[in-house]
Amino acid sequence: MICEEFQDFADALPQMKALIGLDLGEKTIGVAVSDRMRTVASPLETVRRKKFSLDSARLIEIATDREIGGIVLGLPKNMDGSEGPRCQSTRAFARNLSRLTDLPIGFWDERLSTVAAEKALLEADTTRKRRGQVIDHVAAGYILQGALDRLRFL
Repeated sequence: MICEEFQDFADALPQMKALIGLDLGEKTIGVAVSDRMRTVASPLETVRRKKFSLDSARLIEIATDREIGGIVLGLPKNMDGSEGPRCQSTRAFARNLSRLTDLPIGFWDERLSTVAAEKALLEADTTRKRRGQVIDHVAAGYILQGALDRLRFL
């Protein structure tokens, strides 16, 4: 079930189930998960994109293993708030994923999440090589944390 409005997503979530946050890139998918209380997002892994069937199988495997209750997809809006080709691609991914799972799927504006993740990694004195390995799932953590913070006020 795809929820265009965040309130609808919040209403569709089961109680006491963790969430998964995804940062979709052209070559990778950053994955973060929350705790069951939905207070803290933790970066988990970066999935190297191959083809949709393999990528979705890995994501569903993670969701099943961790008893996930909902999926938050980062929506890469333009800085002026408009939606471009990357948003269309994310929405298409959501439509395809919704055919494979009954989990509610919501969107979270991901503007500047990668910038924030990069800044945090630089402040942590992470090497360039290591930043390249973890940036996507750290960005997914920022996306998911934003959604978790908003859920507390709904």
